[in-house]
Amino acid sequence: MKSISVFEIIKIGIGPSSSHTMGPWNAAQLFLNSLEQKKLLKEVKEISMEFFGSLSKTGIGHGTDIAAMLGMSGENYRTIKTHTIKEKIERIKNSKILWLGGYFPVPFDYDVHLKMNKKKSLDFHPNGMIFKAILKNDKEISQDYYSIGGGFVSIREEISVKNLCVRTLYPCHSGKDILHYCSRLRLDRVSDLVLLNEKSWRNREEIDREANTIWKQILECVYQGVNSRGVLPGGLKVNKRAHLLNEKLLRGKLYNSIEEWQAHVANSERDFSSINKWVSCFALAVNEENASFGRIITAPTNGASGVIPAVLLYSQFFTEFSGKAAILRFLLVAGEIGTLFKKNATISAAMGGCQAEIGVSSAMAAAGLTEIMGGSPEQVLMAAEIAMEHHLGLTCDPIAGLVQIPCIERNSMGAIKAITAAHMAIEGDPSKARVSLDEVILSMWETAQNMNERYKETSEGGLAISVNVAEC
Repeated sequence: MKSISVFEIIKIGIGPSSSHTMGPWNAAQLFLNSLEQKKLLKEVKEISMEFFGSLSKTGIGHGTDIAAMLGMSGENYRTIKTHTIKEKIERIKNSKILWLGGYFPVPFDYDVHLKMNKKKSLDFHPNGMIFKAILKNDKEISQDYYSIGGGFVSIREEISVKNLCVRTLYPCHSGKDILHYCSRLRLDRVSDLVLLNEKSWRNREEIDREANTIWKQILECVYQGVNSRGVLPGGLKVNKRAHLLNEKLLRGKLYNSIEEWQAHVANSERDFSSINKWVSCFALAVNEENASFGRIITAPTNGASGVIPAVLLYSQFFTEFSGKAAILRFLLVAGEIGTLFKKNATISAAMGGCQAEIGVSSAMAAAGLTEIMGGSPEQVLMAAEIAMEHHLGLTCDPIAGLVQIPCIERNSMGAIKAITAAHMAIEGDPSKARVSLDEVILSMWETAQNMNERYKETSEGGLAISVNVAEC
């Protein structure tokens, strides 16, 4: 088994969903690239897209249709100006023309060429889709893709990140592997081991630069979120709350930049209640941005993108464990824990329910925080185990197919659980632990396989049915 870089687990993304937005966007780009490599772009006379399973059932609410059209148009979610998305989509719908790769116009009727097939699922994965191109000589080119969580895409068994996976010097595919190599190399910190392996992809300067880019994006996302007012898109009329909480906690203090805001937050009241509210504010800010097609950090998914930022900001603003070195260590360890779940279970809610998203992100954050608090390798794994243990069986039941209710609030809860798990692990004795991280990952995967399909991001069970709101 090859290894995955931590920066494939924690990376820049766009809302509202890694599996339902980023995945289809990446799939569309893959199909576009395949046509370009065969020099067929100018030969295409018609393009069609069909989505199945979970993608079809909650796709509109998650922006699956929007993502596929933009990906096929040659747009990149890492660089697109997010405020232009609505205008670009309206132009495609109104003109009934899609500019393939940004240069080649093909007729595209949204109601004809884009289908949400809610009656059928493809065999390989619940998040299946098929893209088709008809050439001027009437030849048809078709390809099925599967969004397998975290923005990763698969073509049956051939996963799109395959070329990004390498054999590292000290391969860690389980918690047991991490403990083995830390002991063998006499390393007191998990992050030192992860750093050695991460050099299989990039040098130390590039690693530091990537971590700094992620940290800056986290700050920008939270800053945008606490300064954004109004109602979230999608029709549920959910009011944004992060800005209200931010104003109350700052007691009306004014600021004109991220730096000024940071200073005010760091100097705000530091009692237990206030800090808890700040953690919730950070998580809410990120996920409100995510729900609004904002640019966020996928960690390990978009639906769970608020947990890592909230816990990392907590450490930087309200603990002694701050600074660039701590940020790097946090991200390395959090990302490594995420790879264990991806390789041995799933990070896709369509496969495992919300335990695969909020549960995994909470475990990642707990491990990262324990690392920078000086926890031993055993305590780091213990923290991740505790956090996931208390998310086992968490279903994914988004109302109206939107990443809003209960998704946004679950990020706040996941962050608080991560912080609690880290403190419990630091004060605990791992030698007396009855359950290992590897065992809880196995239990999570078994739970995922036995969970009723209605509770796996379909909007057909749980709150989505109880509240009885039609999909938008």
